[in-house]
Amino acid sequence: MRYLVTGGLGFIGSAFIRLLVAERPKVEIVNLDAMTYAANPANLASIAENPRYRFIKGDITDPAAVAAAIGEGVDAIVNFAAETHVDRSILDPEAFLRTDILGTHTLLEALRERRIPRYLQVSTDEVYGDVESGESIESSPLRPRSPYSASKAGGDLQVLAYRATYNLPILVTRGSNTYGPYQYPEKLIPLFVTNLIDDASVPLYGDGQQVRDWLHVEDHARGILTVLERGEPGEIYNIGGGNPRTNLEITRRLLAGCGRSFESHVRHVADREGHDRRYAISSSKAHALGWRPTVEFERGLEATIAWYRENESWWRPLKSGEFLAYYQRQYAHR
Repeated sequence: MRYLVTGGLGFIGSAFIRLLVAERPKVEIVNLDAMTYAANPANLASIAENPRYRFIKGDITDPAAVAAAIGEGVDAIVNFAAETHVDRSILDPEAFLRTDILGTHTLLEALRERRIPRYLQVSTDEVYGDVESGESIESSPLRPRSPYSASKAGGDLQVLAYRATYNLPILVTRGSNTYGPYQYPEKLIPLFVTNLIDDASVPLYGDGQQVRDWLHVEDHARGILTVLERGEPGEIYNIGGGNPRTNLEITRRLLAGCGRSFESHVRHVADREGHDRRYAISSSKAHALGWRPTVEFERGLEATIAWYRENESWWRPLKSGEFLAYYQRQYAHR
């Protein structure tokens, strides 16, 4: 078997590749990644020399790069390549349209022309928008409220349209908020942990009562692999952690884990524009395939804090240059 993984130098994509190398010895992996700011070769340093792994630098919006990565053929494409941070999508929406929508279109055309047996689109629970009560299921309406979630919803709709029009063997997963090692330090947990390690303040949006469902990255990667191997073509599968927490609760846990105080280290900032208050998804379809999350949240969060403490050489170089310019642009006016 030979899989093309796009965006495999990112947070969730690299976890998926490490899982394949560890548990699927008959699978060869081609990783196509444009190496934008959040891509990091260090995420895959442990398997970089593995003979079953090959890296190609290229953009999924470039048909020639996609064709070169497919080569003589692949058995599946798993598309992680995306712009993913809501705050950045508010500052620069166009980049999200390009990768999440036009890039998905390029991959679908390759799927159609080359008759590749399987395609999995990695998406997000944010496409369902704000959920006042209950849980979103896979047939729930899409109501994105940020440029990021709108671009991801656009990619999903393209995938589903190609299924209806061309009967292509597609699958879609929609994961909840993911945390763990190797996450670029712009997202809540790695940003707060690395700031607190440096005895710096953390920016808490609004009243902190926004609710997110948290999923460990290893569980997310395994859920995607389960859907790839066992999912029914044409179907969507939610992959949720089952750990709803407010941002305020997460902040307090991170403060405790880092030995810092709320009064001296939390800086209340103006809320994000259009900030969704609550996400919640039902994962019963994925459970029916045999997948369930296994990393208990408190244990996973403790291990994540410990990983960032023990791996400063990984994240310190990232919190400079481009990151500092973004951080200033994002938070100074708040």
